[in-house]
Amino acid sequence: MTDNPDLKEFWEARPLMLPSVSIDCVIFGYYDNQLKILLLKYKNTDCYALPGGFINQDENLEDAAARVLNERTGLKDIYLEQFYVFGDKDRRFDATHHKLMNGSGIILKADHFLLNRFISIGYYALINFSKATPMPDVFSDSCTWHDLNLVPSLIFDHDSILEKALHTLRKNLDEKLIGPNLLPETFTMNEFQNLYETILGEKIARSNFQRKILGLHMLKRLDKKITGGAHKAPYLYCFDTKTASKP
Repeated sequence: MTDNPDLKEFWEARPLMLPSVSIDCVIFGYYDNQLKILLLKYKNTDCYALPGGFINQDENLEDAAARVLNERTGLKDIYLEQFYVFGDKDRRFDATHHKLMNGSGIILKADHFLLNRFISIGYYALINFSKATPMPDVFSDSCTWHDLNLVPSLIFDHDSILEKALHTLRKNLDEKLIGPNLLPETFTMNEFQNLYETILGEKIARSNFQRKILGLHMLKRLDKKITGGAHKAPYLYCFDTKTASKP
């Protein structure tokens, strides 16, 4: 089908993968009060997509999702959660698959497995994008971070998947311990509030935020930060792993 050794290896491994089931990963990156999304751009096309992959026959679902994320970011042991299953009866994208594979020099036959209905299991991850090493897959020529407010139109139903993931992330902010992946070991309340505001895309009244967060008992207050006069220095906090719920 192709002389490219990387693509040949992919196609030869296809019998080892579960049929008609895929994974789509919405990888959010946070750093320095910026929220970004990781996207692939397919070779010789203007098509952008969320990172994704297939599940091997001998692989647990969670392990497959972690593998896909590791292949695109180089990171392990990070926050990753399943948020939805996309399985509409007409969820197939024949014309788009033809275009994408043509970009890699591949002509799909009429009975090719990509030209079937696919059920996709959505996962979202939230990482410190300054620590990631984005890597494209064999069909893409780039894997880059995009500002969440400047995301190009995505192929397949990936716009809807991204929207659903962002809604879920925002809804779960108070229930999931997301900070350890994104903040230093100790941090100020202001730094924690900046994280919340960046993800929510809106400002929060300082007094209301502090009252709510302290009421959740997820933080442990430490000594004051050494900056200027002691009476003006903010307190430092860390996550209290004994009382805070983990993902």
